[in-house]
Amino acid sequence: MEPIRLEDDRWCFACGERNPSGLRLDFRLGDDRVLRTAFTFRREHQGYAGIVHGGLVGLILDETMVNLAWRLGHPAVTAALELRFRKAALVGEEIRFEGRLAGVAGRLVRAEAEARDRAGDLVAAARAKCLIVRGPAGGGGR
Repeated sequence: MEPIRLEDDRWCFACGERNPSGLRLDFRLGDDRVLRTAFTFRREHQGYAGIVHGGLVGLILDETMVNLAWRLGHPAVTAALELRFRKAALVGEEIRFEGRLAGVAGRLVRAEAEARDRAGDLVAAARAKCLIVRGPAGGGGR
């Protein structure tokens, strides 16, 4: 099996600025090494009426963790993802996302992220194990 080549053509559904159907997330890395973004979900992002589809909240949590790993010099892909939902994200409400690295050991990056509503209440939390890609499988970057 040939290694997968990871190239960033700016069409990522989550953060790609060239994807007209994408979320076009704008990430900011703080001096505290925490990656942050915010997104206001629209009606086309709902599952049940007025409630954001949980898979989209999970997608942004995942992207926040992997994007952070890349920015901190660990080109990685998600190997395992654990999500815990605490309350519904509502359509039309801005949700803030933060991600941080929990550790790096060999080719494994552990990361954590959370989503909070405007009041600061926890909407969802995630943990991921990400595998660092090296050699010919590397390339691209976020």
